[in-house]
Amino acid sequence: MEIRFNNNQNSSDRHRRPAKGADRLMRIPRTTRRVLMIIAAVLALALVITMIALPISCAVRNSKSSSGQSQSAEANNGGKFEELAVTEPATKASSYKIDGIPLIKQDYYKAGCESYACVMLLQGLGYDIDMEGFIDNYLILREFYYGDDGNMYGPDMDAAYAGDIFHGAGINCPAMAKSMNLYLKTQKKGQTAYPFKGKTLQQLSDEYVSNGIPVMVWVTTYMDESYEKLSWVIDYVDENCERQVGDTMVWRQNEHCMVLIGYTDTEYIFNDSVAGEVVKHPKELCETRFQEIGQQSVVVLKINKKFF
Repeated sequence: MEIRFNNNQNSSDRHRRPAKGADRLMRIPRTTRRVLMIIAAVLALALVITMIALPISCAVRNSKSSSGQSQSAEANNGGKFEELAVTEPATKASSYKIDGIPLIKQDYYKAGCESYACVMLLQGLGYDIDMEGFIDNYLILREFYYGDDGNMYGPDMDAAYAGDIFHGAGINCPAMAKSMNLYLKTQKKGQTAYPFKGKTLQQLSDEYVSNGIPVMVWVTTYMDESYEKLSWVIDYVDENCERQVGDTMVWRQNEHCMVLIGYTDTEYIFNDSVAGEVVKHPKELCETRFQEIGQQSVVVLKINKKFF
């Protein structure tokens, strides 16, 4: 910084007595004054830099925070699946319900609740698919049979639907998501079905339902208690299975699949194919039944990530 003095001042001006405050300042040695001026200039410059840098730093920090919250990935089920979470709303409503998810009565494929839930969800997302089309063309299914040893054989339910679609046991979320992806790949809309194990209904509601995303969930019929009913020797597995060929598979009576579409302070709201209507059940009871069946769920998301 260059400071210029006006040398054209007359002598009377130059030697005019300074004001009181200036008089005190003039008594400070010249070297000290220069040091004080330099310190003042440095402090002023630091203040300006701080005022400019602080908003930029906050913006970058907020951007990183938002990016981290918008899509979180956690290893799940032995590293086979990754959990993809949608950002929670800034203000969560005490009650919420997704509209536009159709109801389909489970009146033909008597043991096909998972397929009914799947088709209701897909139709609600705008896909043109019906029960017959999905089951005949995309559902991965392996029927039961009896071996020479008298034992009944069938698939791991993580790999395929076990039994006849009219009288069989059912299918777990990994195999259901895999079946759904066989269909979704033909539609080329960039959406993928993701199976989760271990999330609670509350977590699914916070992460997905509150953002308008319906979720397939494995619970029980009318929220009745489940119990071990049927078992068989596994003869078919795939990359999603923890069990091996020769292990025993157990199916629980009353296992049921519905579409979670909403919640209130005290209840969860479902599309129920067996009831043929929208139903509500107490939250605590739902979480208990959900846990009995393995806390299984499927969400369809549009994320640029190859899942299978």
